[in-house]
Amino acid sequence: MSATSSPVEQKLPHRSSTLTSSIAPDRRASMSDDEAIPDSDSSETTNLLVERLRAWKHICGNLEDYVSVTSKVQKSHSKDYEKILKTVSEPLREGHHFSQNTGGVASWFENVRANTQGMVNMYLDTEKNLKGSVLPTLERLHKEIKAKSKELSSGASKSAKAVDKARAVTQKHIELLAQNTASMDSAAANRLEQHHDPYILRRGVNHRLNKQIIEENNNRQDIIAVQNNFQQFEAHVLQTIQGTMEQFTQFMNGQLERQTAMYQDMLSSSQRVPPDFEWVNFITKNDDVLINPDAPPRSLSNITFPNMDHRATKALMEGSLERKSRAMLKGYSSGYYVVTPARYLHEFKDDDDFRRDPAPELSLYLPDCVIGAIDGVKFSVKGKDVSGGKVGNAFHTNTELSFKAHTANDAEKWWTVIKDCTRGPMHTAAASSQPASPTVAQPPAYAEKQPEATSPAQSTAPAAETSTTQTPTSPAPVSRTASTASGHFHMAPGGTATEKS
Repeated sequence: MSATSSPVEQKLPHRSSTLTSSIAPDRRASMSDDEAIPDSDSSETTNLLVERLRAWKHICGNLEDYVSVTSKVQKSHSKDYEKILKTVSEPLREGHHFSQNTGGVASWFENVRANTQGMVNMYLDTEKNLKGSVLPTLERLHKEIKAKSKELSSGASKSAKAVDKARAVTQKHIELLAQNTASMDSAAANRLEQHHDPYILRRGVNHRLNKQIIEENNNRQDIIAVQNNFQQFEAHVLQTIQGTMEQFTQFMNGQLERQTAMYQDMLSSSQRVPPDFEWVNFITKNDDVLINPDAPPRSLSNITFPNMDHRATKALMEGSLERKSRAMLKGYSSGYYVVTPARYLHEFKDDDDFRRDPAPELSLYLPDCVIGAIDGVKFSVKGKDVSGGKVGNAFHTNTELSFKAHTANDAEKWWTVIKDCTRGPMHTAAASSQPASPTVAQPPAYAEKQPEATSPAQSTAPAAETSTTQTPTSPAPVSRTASTASGHFHMAPGGTATEKS
C-alpha cells in the first residue's frame, strides 16, 4: 500500500497582523488531530465573530439614537435632554465583548452617560447641523457593519455545511466498518457480502476522511482570513465613530462653556481608545474559541478511527499479478490483487485509496472457487465474479481466470495462500472489534493455520514467520494440487512477495 500523506501540505498563514508583539496567548487548536470526527462545532468561531459584529452594530445604533434624540431635545433644554440620557442609560448589548477597564469602549460609554447628565441646556440652533452632518455618517457606518455581518454569515454558512456533510459521510462509513468487523469476529465462517468486506470498508473510510479533512482545512483557512481582516475593519469602525464625535463636538462648541467642556471630555474619552485596544482584549479573552493560525493543519497520518488496524482489514497477501484477458488478442493485463481474511480475492486498478473510491474491479469468493494447478509462473482460479463491476458483467457465470506472477516463487506463494482460503476460515487470534473508541490499539498477531494434511510438498514448504517481515526462501518442487504452506504473504507492487506474520 502507498504511504498515507497529508491532504494539506502548504504552509498556513500566521495571524501576524492580528496580534501585537506583546501578546502571544497559547490558543487551542481548532480541531483535534487524533479524532476522525471532531466534536467541535464547525460554525462556532463564525458565530462568535457574527455576534461581535452585531455588538458593533448596536453601538453604532446607540450613537445614532443619541445624536437623533439630541437634535430633537434641543428645543426643550433640561427636561427634554433627559430623553438623551435614556438612549445610553442601558448597558451595552453584547457588552461582554468589550473591555470593562478604563480606556475602552465600555468606559467611554460611562463617560457619555456622566456628561449627558450635566447637559441640561441645549441650544436649539444645533438641531439642523446634527441631522444634516453627524447622523448620515453613523447611518452609513451602520449599513457597512450590517453588510459585513451578512457577508460573513452567508460565506461561512456554505463552508460549515460542507464540513458537516463530509463529517456525516465519514461517520456513517466508520459505523458500517464497525458493524462488519464485529460480525466477522462473532462468526468468522459466515460469508460476508463483497461490499461489506472490512478491508474494503477501511479503505473507503480513508477515502471519505481525506475528503472531510480537505473541507475542514478549507473552512479553517476561510475563517482565519476573516479573523485577520477583523482588526482593520474594527479600527475603521472605531475611527469613524471618533470622527463623528469630533464633528458632533464642533457643532456643540457654540453652546455654553460648561456644555463645551462636557462634550470635549466625551471626545477625549473616545479618542483615548486605541484602534486595536478592544480587538486585543477580545482575542485575549476568547483565545480558547478563536482559531490559532500557528497550529498545524489536520493530517490523515495522525488520525485513528475504530478498527482501522483490525485483523480483518489486513491483507493475507497483496501485490501485482497479470490476468489473461478473455479477448484472444489482448493477452495479459497487470492489476493489483489482494487476498483478504474474508476469503476474497479482489482485483484493483492500483493500491491508491485517495484518487478514487477503492472499489474492486473483480471479486472472487475463494471457498466457492476451484484452484487449478501451477504451471511455472502461471496458475488459474475458476469461480464467479461477485463485484458487480464491468468485469463481473462479463464473468456472470463461473469462468476460469488465468493468472501469471512475476516469478515461479511468487506464483507458488499466491497459489498457497489462495488454496488455503478455499478450505475454510483462516484461523487467527481472537480480537474484538472496537465500534466506538477513536483510539485503536496495535493489531494482534495472527495465529498460523495448521496444515490440513502432510505431503512431500508440505515438508519442504517455508515455515510461517512470526518476527519482522522477511522474504521466504524458495520451496522445493511440490504438488500443485494442495496447499503447501500456512503463512500469510504480502506481494509488493513491484512483484516481490513477503510473508505477513
